[in-house]
Amino acid sequence: QVQLVESGGGLVQAGGSLRLSCAASGGIFGAAHVGWYRQAPGKQRELVATVSNSGRLTYADSVKGRFTISRDNAKNTLYLQMNSLKPEDTAVYHCNVVVFNKNYWGQGTQVTVSS
Repeated sequence: QVQLVESGGGLVQAGGSLRLSCAASGGIFGAAHVGWYRQAPGKQRELVATVSNSGRLTYADSVKGRFTISRDNAKNTLYLQMNSLKPEDTAVYHCNVVVFNKNYWGQGTQVTVSS
């Protein structure tokens, strides 16, 4: 069983930065495909960024050039550095881990960007 705990969300003004973290338990982090998704009120959950177990990166067009995803396998931790935040980035951000054909989600952390 994999447990994911996100942290780092909060309230920030437009143009500001936040760094999200996702700590994973279970000892399989290095073999996993991991990523961040977000869900704004009244909208479907959408992909923000992913990084495969081989290091391949994927970003949503809306965050390219502003967000950076990274992973530290030694610490079993996933990060999302978010710069130049916009009000439309406001959402609950969820960590996702896919390993051995199983899909795991964290409880989410709220990011609110004020204009």
